[in-house]
Amino acid sequence: MMNKVLKKRVVIPIFSVVILIGASSFKSDFFEIAKQIEIFTTLFKELNMNYVDETNPAELMDTAIKNMLDDLDPYTKFLNEQDVEEYRINNAGEYSGIGTTVRSFDDRLLIIEPYKGYPADKAGLKAGDEIIQIGTIKIADFDDNASELLKGANSSSVEITFKRQDEIKTTTVTRGAVEVDAVPFYDMVDDKTGYIVLAKFNEKASRQTKSALIDLKGQGAEKIILDLRGNPGGLLSEAINVTNLFVDKGELIVTTKSKVKKFNREYQTKNKAVDTEIPLVVLVDGKSASASEIVSGSLQDLDRAVVMGARSFGKGLVQRPMKLTYGTQLKVTISRYFTPSGRCIQSLDYWNRDENNKAVKNTVFNEFKTRNGRPVQDGGGVLPDVEIETAKANAMTRALLSNNVIFDFATSYYYENSLNKINNFNFNDSQYEKFIAYVSKSDFSFETKAEKAIKAALSDKDDVLFDQTIEADFQKLIVDLEKSKISSLKTHQKEIQKKIEDEIIKRYFYRDGLYQYYLLKDEAILEATQLLKNTSQYASILK
Repeated sequence: MMNKVLKKRVVIPIFSVVILIGASSFKSDFFEIAKQIEIFTTLFKELNMNYVDETNPAELMDTAIKNMLDDLDPYTKFLNEQDVEEYRINNAGEYSGIGTTVRSFDDRLLIIEPYKGYPADKAGLKAGDEIIQIGTIKIADFDDNASELLKGANSSSVEITFKRQDEIKTTTVTRGAVEVDAVPFYDMVDDKTGYIVLAKFNEKASRQTKSALIDLKGQGAEKIILDLRGNPGGLLSEAINVTNLFVDKGELIVTTKSKVKKFNREYQTKNKAVDTEIPLVVLVDGKSASASEIVSGSLQDLDRAVVMGARSFGKGLVQRPMKLTYGTQLKVTISRYFTPSGRCIQSLDYWNRDENNKAVKNTVFNEFKTRNGRPVQDGGGVLPDVEIETAKANAMTRALLSNNVIFDFATSYYYENSLNKINNFNFNDSQYEKFIAYVSKSDFSFETKAEKAIKAALSDKDDVLFDQTIEADFQKLIVDLEKSKISSLKTHQKEIQKKIEDEIIKRYFYRDGLYQYYLLKDEAILEATQLLKNTSQYASILK
């Protein structure tokens, strides 16, 4: 009895201390936050009142907020009223505008892709056109996001001035309703195999995927290829619902873990599946991220599908919009997510950075097991069960894409060549040589890690002992590396040529034509089709 009393007397004070420490910690954090806010408020007030020139408080605050959030991760963002509306549109998949993808520059908007049958297309705008003026507003004189000027009420008109192949043109575009489909294309690859492209996880994703799946099964599909390549993700709920089309009700798909208790959740499928048995291949690449990785990773963990392509992006973080004042929001990373095997596929560590303040990439992977006991890894995206060469990315291909070299080459090709039928398109080796010549003549610059290291060493001569011979050798090495970049265009010809072909086909036959071309020529789809025909090989991969 005495021992029990003693235990109670000891336990209660310890428990009280824990509560006291917890409360004390909370008060300490709260005081520190309040203190820093007060410092910032007084600084901001004094700066705007006393600075020698006129200041723009809104711009200063915007810069301050963005710089603060940049220290966290690229997904935690402040959304002003305009951003909030764009975020809503992206999730809904509907807006009023001209129907085109554009890329913003300081002095122009570059049309990347006009959507077939929408206002921009009807008005004759083409990929590669550079919009320099919208109505009376010159893009170069407009400080905010000029692409917003293209949006507006249905049936409203706007005059657009643009440059095409060094010629200035104008056209009038009548805005209209634009629907962004989650599933822009589906069809039969052959008489037994259906193919579905799932391009984004907006509010239409699971509904349109389900409709496509049922339709294809009605056409005789006994096997399915689900293409998630290039899909950047979207709504978590839609990722779970898409997975649910192929797995039973009650399956654990995602677990989220956060420092805030209410965000720790387990997400299970809630509906009856459309088909739990149909053989399934999921295609991914380095641009398949977030919700795409939830679908591909969970189907892989449950041994429900064979994943093919290239390692996915590796985004294992979940964001949630938090409402602020004046119609603004904070989209904040609240948790990490884990697939059914227990792995988190987050690739970059934003909380540990290198000397250049770049997030450190995971290089050590932990092993997990699928339902059937197959080994899978965390920390670096979803690694496919079967890798496809042309789906892989490399530094040269990424640089060519980000610098618009492939895009600009496709624009030149379009105005120099005619093409009436997809079947007639053949981008052969001689045409690829023309691309290499185009790159050589362009102002494309791409600095490799080796070049950066050598140039850094040459610039720090005080810290490194150099003589003239060593310095001359280093300079020769830089020249040799520059030459090797051209040869790497041949080394990576398969991957680069695929990107060129994709861009060219879209110019003539729009995105719908690109997917039709995929059914004929795409390496990943052809290999997936062959795998699905070989039932024993398909089964052996999963078991």
